[in-house]
Amino acid sequence: MQASERISNFIETYQKLNKDNLHLLAEIYDSSVQFQDPLHKVDGIDNLHHYFENLYANVIHCHFDIHDAFCQDQQAAIYWTMHLQHPKLKSGQLILVDGHSHLTFDEQKITHHRDYFDIGSMLYEQLPVIGAGIKYIKQRATS
Repeated sequence: MQASERISNFIETYQKLNKDNLHLLAEIYDSSVQFQDPLHKVDGIDNLHHYFENLYANVIHCHFDIHDAFCQDQQAAIYWTMHLQHPKLKSGQLILVDGHSHLTFDEQKITHHRDYFDIGSMLYEQLPVIGAGIKYIKQRATS
């Protein structure tokens, strides 16, 4: 499989991924995949599936706008904006989070996936008391 095909498969899968079709993860990830984001590190497709079940359990809406994708040899970088609605974050209003994914492939599937994004803008800033404090600190740091 060509590198561009693998990236296309990854993007297409994430464009349609939801709590009802998490079985699609096994189509793009190797059985021993290592996945990491700012909150968790997960080893193996079964654990990844379980992690995504928990992530999507209460999500109202989640989709990704893909801005750029680069591939060299067995690695890829994909830049995206996540559109997320969750009842416990920002009173269920839409949150936009910019980030990127670093992927490593074998001949067919993804063996390593690491997401980079600002967990503060996604989570902490959306909480009533903590969010106000973090926003205040950010404003002070940039003024």
